[in-house]
Amino acid sequence: MQINEEIREPKVRMVDENGGQLGIMDTRDALDLAERKGLDMVMVSPGANPPVCRLMDYGKYMFDKEKREKEQRKNQRVIETKEIRLSPTIDVHDLEIRAKQCLGFLKSGCKVKVSIKFRGRLITKGDMGEDVMNAFFKMVESDAVMEKAPKQEGRNMFMFIGPKAAK
Repeated sequence: MQINEEIREPKVRMVDENGGQLGIMDTRDALDLAERKGLDMVMVSPGANPPVCRLMDYGKYMFDKEKREKEQRKNQRVIETKEIRLSPTIDVHDLEIRAKQCLGFLKSGCKVKVSIKFRGRLITKGDMGEDVMNAFFKMVESDAVMEKAPKQEGRNMFMFIGPKAAK
């Protein structure tokens, strides 16, 4: 954004601090007007013919803009994705431990990626992996929503689980 002496156009369309049209005027005259009012001349639309400039307190404008951006960042919530790895031959107790860990992640608001890596000959047992995934989801079903069903890609199988929406 160009302000005051940075504006090199010979003529500009001026808008006052309240949004009223002041018309097309010489850049020097517009700068003098801005100085008399104790404001800055800011180019708001450089692509127009002639460019549009506005009288405003540039420091206050930038302060308010930073304040709004800071407020937006504060209200923004980043959802983290955690990963839990299983195996196609996992035992029931181990599966229960992983389910308890998953519930902890879900309660803290994180999404969970559940993955199974097939090693060696187990690659042929894709249905076994899917059964493990379904059994795992049944254990966490009370607090979870399946966002992506189990899907095998090469030697890996993935499933994405998210926390249930609060009522």
